[in-house]
Amino acid sequence: MESGTGLTTILVTGGAGFIGSNFVPYWLNKYDNYRIVNLDKLTYAGNLANLEEVAHNPRYKFIAGDICNRDLVEFIFREWDVQGVIHFAAESHVDNSILGPDVFIKTNISGTFTLLDVARKFWLQGPHQPRHGYAHCRFHHVSTDEVYGSLGPEGLFTEETRLAPNSPYSASKASSDMLVRSYFHTYGLNVVTTNCSNNYGPKQHAEKLIPTIIRKAMALETIPIYGDGKNIRDWLYVLDHCRGVDTAFHNGRSGETYNLGGKNELQNIYIAGLICDLLDERVPERLSGLKSFKELIKFVTDRPGHDRRYAIDATKVERELGWEPQETFESGIVKTVDWYVNTWK
Repeated sequence: MESGTGLTTILVTGGAGFIGSNFVPYWLNKYDNYRIVNLDKLTYAGNLANLEEVAHNPRYKFIAGDICNRDLVEFIFREWDVQGVIHFAAESHVDNSILGPDVFIKTNISGTFTLLDVARKFWLQGPHQPRHGYAHCRFHHVSTDEVYGSLGPEGLFTEETRLAPNSPYSASKASSDMLVRSYFHTYGLNVVTTNCSNNYGPKQHAEKLIPTIIRKAMALETIPIYGDGKNIRDWLYVLDHCRGVDTAFHNGRSGETYNLGGKNELQNIYIAGLICDLLDERVPERLSGLKSFKELIKFVTDRPGHDRRYAIDATKVERELGWEPQETFESGIVKTVDWYVNTWK
């Protein structure tokens, strides 16, 4: 076990993924009293290139491995005296969960259980009895608004909304949320959960909606939009999400859930059109005879169980913890498009 460094070690799971690879540099730049151990399986969604800026930071350690591997997780807790967990790791692509749900069940449910149970073992000497010096240790579970199901034209998801997941992905995340809740009530494990709306920003995997629109447009390929394009999501800029996780981890009440929303309810077709307008301005040389990249937009058959609308009420976290997003969608999407254009040019 490393000791005498004056650093508190937190285990970040899935730190090579989209949100995690934004979070790790954010955290290390903001705080000088933490060490981060990043445990990531490096599936297709993980990319170490997104962490090059911290690769040589002495307060950062990367470990390739599976959160379901209990022996490995226990080794990490022992070796680095882990005193906090921020759990991003998850299979998260809804289409993939429809085609092959088994890996979602294993990673999102069994993996979360493994992390919780190891944390319980190392931080508690018995139910509701922290080990000496470990009462401050916290497990932060990062979840999604999709656990609440689908909204009609009106209303917002609150922390009191009943869970009603409609895809294997969201069902696996709802299950993990309940496991976290149970470890608080049964064992007294110091936990907090955040459920966020759709994230966007730099470093997102190319399969997701916004990167797909940019990638297809720049390649002059058809831009596929599900159904009639009027599905609504609440969009949260990834660094605003990182700030929200930071705030809840440090200041949230134990056992509580906080919804992190971007206050940006937008239809998919609006997003596609706005991105095309930005690309028309930034890479006109790629239009190749088109008047606008919008000409590439095509509606395709909707996916099964496609939720119509998500929207988060973030009043609780704003009132209790003082967090609110700093980016509007219009400001965040400019930063996002510019990052992808510069990366893929």
